[in-house]
Amino acid sequence: MQGTILVVDDEKGQREILKAILESEGYNVGTASGGQEALEAIQKNNFELVVTDLKMPGMDGHELLKQILREKPSVSVVMITAHGTIDSAVEAIRQGAFDYLTKPLDREKLLIVSKKAVEKSRLMSENMQLKQQLEKQFRPEGIIGTDSKMREIFRIIKKVSGSSATVLIYGESGTGKELIAKALHYSSLRSANPFMAINCAAIPETLLETELFGYEKGAFTGAYARNTGLFEAADKGTIFLDEIGDMNLTLQSKLLRVLQEKEIRRVGGSSNIKVNVRIIAATNKDLDIVIKEGKFREDLFYRLNVVAFKIPPLRERRSDIPELAAYFMKKYNEALEKNVKGISDEAMNAFMNYNWPGNVRQLEAVIERAILLNEGDTIEMESLPMEIMTRPITLGKMDFELPEGGISFEDFEKEMLIKAMVKSNGVLGKAAHLLGMSYRTLQYRLNKFGIIKESYSTPKG
Repeated sequence: MQGTILVVDDEKGQREILKAILESEGYNVGTASGGQEALEAIQKNNFELVVTDLKMPGMDGHELLKQILREKPSVSVVMITAHGTIDSAVEAIRQGAFDYLTKPLDREKLLIVSKKAVEKSRLMSENMQLKQQLEKQFRPEGIIGTDSKMREIFRIIKKVSGSSATVLIYGESGTGKELIAKALHYSSLRSANPFMAINCAAIPETLLETELFGYEKGAFTGAYARNTGLFEAADKGTIFLDEIGDMNLTLQSKLLRVLQEKEIRRVGGSSNIKVNVRIIAATNKDLDIVIKEGKFREDLFYRLNVVAFKIPPLRERRSDIPELAAYFMKKYNEALEKNVKGISDEAMNAFMNYNWPGNVRQLEAVIERAILLNEGDTIEMESLPMEIMTRPITLGKMDFELPEGGISFEDFEKEMLIKAMVKSNGVLGKAAHLLGMSYRTLQYRLNKFGIIKESYSTPKG
């Protein structure tokens, strides 16, 4: 089916002609004799295009257009007009109509315009659905975290959602600073407008200014045309400045002007441009120290620090690890077309005991790797990176003396396996318990090192 179209005209003959032409091309066509009837039909059906006469008794085409744009903005509207009212049709396009057709209608033009209008409607619908998905994904309640520190962050987000206050987010790399910034944006009154993000530490100083403020044609070698920066692109929306602590002092001065005057100037430009942008900044540095070192402006800090909070590292919110792991499992099962159903107790214990220097981003990478490499339906220790598996092991009185010259990890692991087997008198289940691993994993490790019974049998008296 090509698409769904509603034809609106008070003349029955005209409606039937349009209906026949459009149906001959595979469109599903409905009809209405006036504006009010058309609105009722639009509420009940998913029309992608409305082809309407401009002059009708009661509600005319102009009023119908206004109602459609207000209630169903993704529906395209094409006006039909007589030669004497073309000016009115042009005005309708200015107000939001897709196009207009003049009487007598040209069949080919009708079909061409209808095809383009339906395509536009579908694109708008897809964009609206994507926006709704983003808003749902980045609402505070859509972000995973039941730890008390995370709940406090969600409380702050909700309190400042109705304002345009500048926000400063502290947090280690990988804690989800951009995710929280998006939550702030999509729960605010600016959510229908752009969210633009930039990492100030990832872009050379010479390029960062043009990325933020844009430039005029001829501003420097290679500037062949005017280019708008992120502040202009984010107008009426939000700009997220990640790693603000790495921004140089010159740019800090220009950013301070944006916050004070609400205006920017393109590189090479001579006039100021007003912008309405909310700034959310983030850093993994202690700005108090950076200020004392003379590398960050104190006046800019106070402008940014209107609302400030710290995202806790994952090691300080370990209770969230199981839920985060389950979320990433679902994500990568779908992405990699796998069907891993769970995580073994041993692997989950390793997750809970690990310090996660890369935080949530590292956990996500570990889950992706495990699902990619896993051959069964459960993530086991064998699928984890070595740094996750080498968590501290308590073996009671079986202390391991580290030689002065050190020892390789493989030698250490083999020695621990043999000691556990000696202590358990060769009972695999007991040895596995001592080592904090599953029976299956212990068997895998013993086979890996070629450890046989004679290696750990207790000599007879």
